[in-house]
Amino acid sequence: MDAQATAPFRDVFADDPLSANVWQRPGLGRRDRRFVSLTCVCASGAVDEIDAHMYAALAGGDVTFDEVLEFVLHFAVYCGWPKGSQAELAARSQYARLAAERGETTDPRADLPLESLGPQDHARRLADGERCFVDVNLLPAPARDSPYFQAGILGFVFGHLWQRPGLGRRERRLITVASVGVSEALGPIYSHVGSALESGDIGKQEMDELILQFAVYSGFPKARVLQQAADESWHRITAARTEQD
Repeated sequence: MDAQATAPFRDVFADDPLSANVWQRPGLGRRDRRFVSLTCVCASGAVDEIDAHMYAALAGGDVTFDEVLEFVLHFAVYCGWPKGSQAELAARSQYARLAAERGETTDPRADLPLESLGPQDHARRLADGERCFVDVNLLPAPARDSPYFQAGILGFVFGHLWQRPGLGRRERRLITVASVGVSEALGPIYSHVGSALESGDIGKQEMDELILQFAVYSGFPKARVLQQAADESWHRITAARTEQD
């Protein structure tokens, strides 16, 4: 592509005015915006953008290296292991880059303890997964009648991932909502947007800001789907609360 052909793109986005304005909005903190933006750019597969956002998140002090590594695991579950692999590579390379710039040394990381993998008793793990599924999704847990539900959803996603201490429930909500928005899968979009709002982990105004941040990095067509899910879910939630009152 020649320079003349790319000129309009450079003219509009060179200073990135839209994203700069969004980052300055008061409705959502910068740390929260980091998790949303990291999810979007890691899902895009744009290596330069992934590296830039990883570096900025670490250099800005908004997210620690351990938290970024925990982000990668959660992201990989909802956006796919190949993209998770690229995110892991970016996290490690940008952490090393930042350390070098600061004149710091980075020692090899020790193996994580086996205890960090959660309960090894399968019956307990499935039972914990069912309880966590209900707690997160505000829906009955699925039956254990397929590998997807038993080993995947109950045994790992909710039997382990959502219970890991490296990130809080709110951060995991942010990553998950952005991930399902990127996926364009309507069932998970409505499920996770609705449960994030109904649980109170993310308020409606915060959700609106999350979606705006998402729109800048994953596009307005996908963001409109998230916004529709948020508006419809909020209408349902407030109507149910009014009836209870």
